[in-house]
Amino acid sequence: MPRPIYLDYNATAPVRPAVIAAMVETMTAVGNPSSVHGFGRRARAAREGAREQVAALVGARPAQVVFTSGGTEANNLALTGVDRARVLVSAIEHDSVLKATAVETVPVLRAGVVNLVELAELLEQDRRPAIVSVMLANNETGVIQPLADVVGIARAQGALVHCDAVQAVGKIDVDFAALGVDLMTLSAHKFGGPPGVGALVVGEHVTLAPRQRGGGQERGRRAGTENLPAIVGFGVAAQTAQTGLDAAAGLVRRRDDLEARITAAAPDAIIFGREAPRLPNTTCVALPGLSSELQVMALDLAGVAVSAGSACSSGKVQASHVLRAMGADAVTAASAIRVSLGWQTEAADIDRFLEAWSMLAARSRRRVDAA
Repeated sequence: MPRPIYLDYNATAPVRPAVIAAMVETMTAVGNPSSVHGFGRRARAAREGAREQVAALVGARPAQVVFTSGGTEANNLALTGVDRARVLVSAIEHDSVLKATAVETVPVLRAGVVNLVELAELLEQDRRPAIVSVMLANNETGVIQPLADVVGIARAQGALVHCDAVQAVGKIDVDFAALGVDLMTLSAHKFGGPPGVGALVVGEHVTLAPRQRGGGQERGRRAGTENLPAIVGFGVAAQTAQTGLDAAAGLVRRRDDLEARITAAAPDAIIFGREAPRLPNTTCVALPGLSSELQVMALDLAGVAVSAGSACSSGKVQASHVLRAMGADAVTAASAIRVSLGWQTEAADIDRFLEAWSMLAARSRRRVDAA
């Protein structure tokens, strides 16, 4: 039986061998980073070494990195930990942003890019202190957002800017200082680290009230004994991702080849965000008339793993709020799948996907012709 093909890196990436080795080594040691004895000092050194590696990946200072249990906690901490009367978020944000608190949504254009004119108008209409949250790259379409423009508009109105960079880090160069944002969310498992660990990068001028209280860990910004093995793994993954950005950029050729072959096999297929800058690894394609759920299940039976968008806790295929925000009708949005490539993807994996997906497209076309 052919080996299974994994093309769902935006949901989670395989943990890199070096990360596993570092985590195992850390698990065999003992010591709480908050303890003052030798065991504690060694644990603290390991934690701070990882903090330096994570900071280096995104052009931040180590003191700005707050370790969390993942991207969801970091997003919630960013949006509820600052004292702001208004929270404006783009309509294509992850649910951990959209549901973190009461928010006002900013529309996006059909290309999947945040509507800057609408953002400026919303900020001008109400001058109360605000925070704006716009992701660096969308998890479903891969569309990269114009963060420099967002920051410029927000600054003119005295607003803070939070950036969910979970999907971008490890795929493109990300520089916290250069972007000029005030807060940035990271998650290790999206680029070869372990699940269950992330970080919030906090600007030095930002006052952040902790949501989790009970100890002085993370400079008082996030209480609780740190998950040291996961944090060490996060650091190793960050270091590996930093040295592997050229390889990540090289995925553009494979993605473009994939999309060219998709449209050749099914000219009516719709590739979302194609007219905007995108991550090098992400393709979101709809085949009208063929449901997302049917495609995901059929491809799974063929040994190919893709998704219908953002991974949700129920494990079910749900309608994409991202595609609807981009102007797709309900039928089209319900026929989209996401193919996301990564560091283990080979040309043969794409061939296998196309073989299975093209058969689905052909069967769908025959049903339409027969109707």
